[in-house]
Amino acid sequence: MILAGDIGGTKTNLALFEHKNKRLNVIAQHQFSSREFSDLNEVIMLFRQKTSLPSIDAACFGIAGPVIEGRCRTTNLPWDITTSDLKDHLGIQKVRLLNDLEATAYGMLYVPEDEFVDLNPKGRQMDGNRAVIAAGTGLGEAMLYYDGSVYYPIGSEGGHSDFAPLTPQQDALLKWMRNRYPGHVSFERILSGPGIYTLYEFLVENDFSAQPASMLNIPEGKDRSAMVSECALKEHNPLCMEALRLFAEIYGAEAGNLALKSMSLGGVYIGGGIAPKILQILANNHFMNGFLSKGRFNEMLQAMQVKVSLNPETALLGAAYYAHDRL
Repeated sequence: MILAGDIGGTKTNLALFEHKNKRLNVIAQHQFSSREFSDLNEVIMLFRQKTSLPSIDAACFGIAGPVIEGRCRTTNLPWDITTSDLKDHLGIQKVRLLNDLEATAYGMLYVPEDEFVDLNPKGRQMDGNRAVIAAGTGLGEAMLYYDGSVYYPIGSEGGHSDFAPLTPQQDALLKWMRNRYPGHVSFERILSGPGIYTLYEFLVENDFSAQPASMLNIPEGKDRSAMVSECALKEHNPLCMEALRLFAEIYGAEAGNLALKSMSLGGVYIGGGIAPKILQILANNHFMNGFLSKGRFNEMLQAMQVKVSLNPETALLGAAYYAHDRL
């Protein structure tokens, strides 16, 4: 029996898996509001009450934050999680912490093929490293290193690397962003949930076009980025459409950067919660235009498979299979 978790700043998903018929099957699963708990052990205790937690053989948790020497101080929560503490709490020795994008990357290996959407019709299946990029609350990046027979997930904090403009419009965007974030403009400032509305503000302040009525007098508490996406996809407003087009172009460019750095001849996976919601924008060449704009390496990138995962629980799946395969 395996206990797996996907721990984020907003929610924590825990699930019990058992191995049957050469695959892992969910026995019990519950979602919790992370901010209602002081630490992960409290969440596990409540999960134990809800499920009468049986004896488990191994546990693995994907966590939004850097994992260093078996310890993670979560990025968006006041939690300090260690493998040693979890071993004591669970009463087992086989416990592993993964960065959430490490878990997502490993989970991509087990997502059914019909839960992917292919963005690159010229991509071909090859053995080799794979790259994973996921825009959601923030921007996550990871790699799957291929040794010729087995894949190993490698986490990173690449989402915090410097934003690099691709076009004159993006040059202007960087200059505008530096006024807002004078210390450092990262890709995550743009390629994230809040980033979509940031792009919208940039276009408004640069007089791209008039704001639509639906974006004026936004009620307090409303998700402004979600409203931009809705305005673009339902109303086809030019300003909101341009914000998503620009988002997709920059998303593709950074995915291409990651593909070059990891030599991901085995393909590129796009995870996170944003991509499935704006899939029609990503599939309309905007993402691939940014992805392929790498000069002399255009041909190499053109041969890579680029796939969007529609599975919202890839990190949980990855944590479970990591525990099964490695622990």
